[in-house]
Order: sequence, then C-alpha cells, then structure tokens
Amino acid sequence: MFATLLGALPRPNGADGQPIADDDEAVAAVLAAQAAAGLEPLTDGRLRAGGAFWEPSRDAAIVVDAWRFAASRADGVVKQALPGPYTLGRRADTEDRDASTLTWARLLREQVSALAEAGCPLIEIEEPDAHRIGEDPAERRRFAEAHMAMLEGIGGAHLSLAITGGNADTAGIETILAAPYASLAVDLINGPDNWRLVTSTPGDRGIICGVVSTSAASDDAPDLMLWAAAYASASEGRGATRVGLGTAGGFGELSWEAAARKMQALGEAARLAQLPLSEVAPHLDPRAIDIKSAAMGRYVPRSGQRPRRPLP
Repeated sequence: MFATLLGALPRPNGADGQPIADDDEAVAAVLAAQAAAGLEPLTDGRLRAGGAFWEPSRDAAIVVDAWRFAASRADGVVKQALPGPYTLGRRADTEDRDASTLTWARLLREQVSALAEAGCPLIEIEEPDAHRIGEDPAERRRFAEAHMAMLEGIGGAHLSLAITGGNADTAGIETILAAPYASLAVDLINGPDNWRLVTSTPGDRGIICGVVSTSAASDDAPDLMLWAAAYASASEGRGATRVGLGTAGGFGELSWEAAARKMQALGEAARLAQLPLSEVAPHLDPRAIDIKSAAMGRYVPRSGQRPRRPLP
C-alpha cells in the first residue's frame, strides 16, 4: 500500500513563516514534506516555472528538466504529472475541439516520450474534465482518440491516468482506459460513482483511491481511507500491492499548514493499511469495527475468535 498526491500543492513556508519565493527551494521543501509524511511517489507540486496546469509548457525539455531537478532533490521515486489532452482541448478557446484536442495530444506525446527516455518511472496524466464526457458518443470518441494518439508507441515508464473533479463513470471504462494505462487514479470524494470505474478496471491494473478531500474543513480520519483501500484491493482480485491512497485533487488553494496536515493524514492511513486489525483498531471509530465495539465506544475483540476485519 502506498500514498501519493494528485494535483498541485501550495507554496510552502520558510523559516520566517512566509511562502518560499525561490522555485528550487520550494520544490525541495515540498519533496521533504511528502517524504516526512510517508508519501511516495513524490511530486514537485507544480511549483517550478512553467509548471502551471493551465499554462503548460510546450517545450518537452522544460518538463524533463523540472522532473530531473525534483528527482535529484528527492529521497524516493518522483513522478511527473501532465495535463490531459481532453481537458486542455475542452478549455481551449476554439470552435474546432477535435483539432485542438489532437494537437494537444501530439504535443503531450513529445513530452511523455521525452520523460520516458529520460528515465522518469511514473508519468501521470490528469483529466479533471473527464466527468463531462457522459454518454455522448462524440465526447467518448474524442477522449479515447486523444489518449491513444498521445500514448502510441510509448514505453519504458508506468503510465497512470488521474480522474478528478466529479463522476466520470457514465463514460464507461472502455472510454477511460482506451489507451494502455497501467493504473487509474480516481476522485472518490467529489465523484463517489467513480467506484464503478474501480470495479470495472482489470485486476492487473493499479488503482489509486482519491479519498482525502481538498476542503480545508474535511474530517480526514483514516476509517474511510482504509475501507477504500480494502475494497479496491478486493475488486477483480487486484491485491493490496496494486492499490494506493491519494488525494481527491490538488491542495493548491489551501494554506501550507492545511496541506501539510492532510499529507500527514494520508501517509498515516497508508501505514495503518499495512497493519493487522488488532493494531489498527485503536485508531478507528468503534463503529467501523463491529456492533459490540460501537456500543462500548472502543475496540472490543471477539472472545476466543480472531478479530473480524470491518472492511470487505
């Protein structure tokens, strides 16, 4: 079981309590914070120049340099996130969405290929507008064709698709995984029906459960995260080694302190997911264990029996 971020991070604070202005120092700080929270693969939080999602660099060399810098400063695996062609094409100011989407797909293919050749182990494609595909045949075709064009002939890296922002299940798994992605990350907070995508994804593909809300006021207790991890592991015989926990989107609009707390909660849930129930139970709401524990307000092991796991 592992834990990773989906989306951007806010600029971290320095020793003076103010946001770190230097991009390189800021990236080093967010990498260290993720590692301290127990997260991996790590991300640069889109803090380097040219890394903004909706102002993506058109130069593959800039993207590769950003990943290489982060990898050189990290004690662990660093992934590189890229915007998806469907969302970029949809948000472009153009009447010909087919042409715009395929143009982005071809440009992104250069970046994906360059990252793979440079040794980037995991490349994540983010599609926050995938929930707008729905049952429209034209939208389904546009999404599938763009992703297949972007990944054609690409090898040497783990390719992951991230769906955030809402329910994309009506698009169908045939559309979402039309391209050869090795794993699928889904937002299960804003898009709870994305569980249908999880249970439709073949067991040899990885799943990242986006279960930490991007809201500053959310309750980030481990109960829901552990349930999600267990359910995803059980689907299609996937197993825990192909399942990770993630955020339901980026933390870019949060304060650094709030983002750091959420990273800690995510990392702690991933750590607990690897422990026996007897060691995990004290960290959970008693209602997540069984009726007797709920009544007592604490974990009560069954006498003479192995404790039942509360998760499917």
